[in-house]
Parts: sequence; structure tokens; C-alpha cells
Amino acid sequence: MEWTTRYRPVHINTLLLGAFSPQEERDFLYAPGGEFHGEASRLLDALEISTAGKAADAVHAVHAEFQRAGFFLTHVLECPLGKDAGQGAEAAALLTKRLEPVATRIRRSLKPKRVVLISRALGPILEKLLALELGCPVVLDNGKLFEFDGEVPENTVARLREALAGPARD
Repeated sequence: MEWTTRYRPVHINTLLLGAFSPQEERDFLYAPGGEFHGEASRLLDALEISTAGKAADAVHAVHAEFQRAGFFLTHVLECPLGKDAGQGAEAAALLTKRLEPVATRIRRSLKPKRVVLISRALGPILEKLLALELGCPVVLDNGKLFEFDGEVPENTVARLREALAGPARD
């Protein structure tokens, strides 16, 4: 959580909301390591934030660029689940239990102009999520989630870029 809050922009244009923090530290966007993999790599690619040609302190440069663009990534559950716990009824129950506190945080503290759902694990609770009053629009991929927490379906990156190209609500 400390890594995440360090790179929170003052004004959040787009809140990227996943289900759980990644298992592997190197997949977590805000990790202090040197390379980006998994969810972090796919998101940076979709947002066209390159890690190539950055200074020796590339991680900070990438985080700063992500922050300047008004993006913020957070998860409903900020702790990773066990390797086998990501998709079942137990995971959906844990996510459901956290929805109200997350909605309150989004409305009162984060105040984004839009929220993009980026995790297939949010699928079982999508209707509950959409029913929450977040104070901003929720951006979907033709009525579905953008899935960046696993194998990214073909064209998901392009569709996310297209969805983010439109203006966010003021």
C-alpha cells in the first residue's frame, strides 16, 4: 500500500480498478523493482507508457509518467490471494464484502473522473459494482471487463486505448 500511495496523483483522471493485487511483486505496477511483468507490463503497454530508453532510475520515471497522465491503479483487495483462490465463490464473496468500503474510498478520497475495470475476477460481482454510486462513469469493454489479470484477450489493449481516448467527465 505504501508503494501505491507514493504515486497517487493529486487529480485522478482514470482509476484502473482490479480485483486483487498480483501474486508476484514484479507484476505489481508500483513495486520498486526494475522490470515490469504481468499486469503491470500489459497496462503500461495499453497506456502507451514505454519503459525503453528511460534513465537508470527507469522505475521512477515510468511511475512519474503514469502519475502525470492522471492514472491510478488500485485493487478491491490490496493483498494478493493464494494461487488457487482467484476465481471461485470464496473470492467473489471476499470482493463483495469489500465493495462498499472501496466505493466510499473512490467517492470520498480518490474522486476519479472515470473508473476502468481491469480484472476478470470482478466478473462475478460486475452487476453489484455497476450498481454502486461511484460518482463517475465506469468504462467497460463493450459491456464486459477489460481483462489484464491473466492472458489478455486479443485486441483488449487496443480497445482500452480507444476507450481512454475519449474525454473523461469533468
